Amino acid sequence: MTQDFAASSNAGALTRYYFVRAGVAAAWVAAAFTAGRSHAAVAAVLLVLYPAWDALANARDAQANGGLRANPSQALNLAVSAVTALAVLLALHGGMHAVLAVFGVWAVLAGLLQLATGVRRWCSYGAQWAMVLSGAQSALAGAFFLKQAAGPVTPSIATIAPYAAFGAFYFLVSAIWLAVRTRRA
Repeated sequence: MTQDFAASSNAGALTRYYFVRAGVAAAWVAAAFTAGRSHAAVAAVLLVLYPAWDALANARDAQANGGLRANPSQALNLAVSAVTALAVLLALHGGMHAVLAVFGVWAVLAGLLQLATGVRRWCSYGAQWAMVLSGAQSALAGAFFLKQAAGPVTPSIATIAPYAAFGAFYFLVSAIWLAVRTRRA
């Protein structure tokens, strides 16, 4: 059953979705390390856009795969990411320690929800090990962000950018792995 489903158009849509997620994350990282490092206003916009994009992407993915009711981990991830975008906007007034703390909580929650989505999809699509690993690593990174947020060193967007870079990498690996698996099936 897994191979038949992996060969379906749903697997192709998921592959394209993973490629888009990888591309957007990579573009965000590039913007963070260039304009975001030297312009506080650009960094602020990028910091709000990252979880907002995640909310939009989770909504789109869930709708393409049976809707939000059929994908409860993504529905919850959509809500968590949307609230996080607003929380980052508010936290910007408190400084980067506050922003990093918000990102830390979000990374833990979003990582656990991504892990749950990857495990659920593994039965249907296969080739989800990178998404499972990404979710687990996101949760660990979130805990590290929380520790850094309480520390004396002032974080910046460059503190968060490697987290997004790993996300881009995992989405790219998942896209390639699923594309290869689908072609073989």
